[in-house]
Amino acid sequence: MFSVQVTQEARGAVFALRGELDFDSMVQLHEAGEEELARGRGAGTVVGDCTRLTFCDSSGIGALLRLFHQLAAQGRVLRLAALPPSVARLFSVTGLDQVFSVYADADQALAAGTSGHDRVTADTDRAASPTERQNT
Repeated sequence: MFSVQVTQEARGAVFALRGELDFDSMVQLHEAGEEELARGRGAGTVVGDCTRLTFCDSSGIGALLRLFHQLAAQGRVLRLAALPPSVARLFSVTGLDQVFSVYADADQALAAGTSGHDRVTADTDRAASPTERQNT
């Protein structure tokens, strides 16, 4: 079973992901993302709090990437927080740890909201590499 609980904070929205993010459950993430996207540009950072995420397959990754790119089109960022070890390993193996900014917890991800470390380059439609992030 999977659920997304969305809370709005002054610095952005937090999507608390709980359970297994897979083909059968990704529609819930899409729906939450569509609602957030409807809020429009400049509505802040979105943090995917993975504290209670127990599983993520390729469909779940696809859903996260879709949300990442949709937010980027609005000039916004998606950050992930508290990745469980199994999901962190999957991100490392696939190179997604070079795409997503990952933080220890949602508070740290929100606090980084105005640092300018997250940006998507317009010419490549990808996130800045960690080196680029450190030099901005």
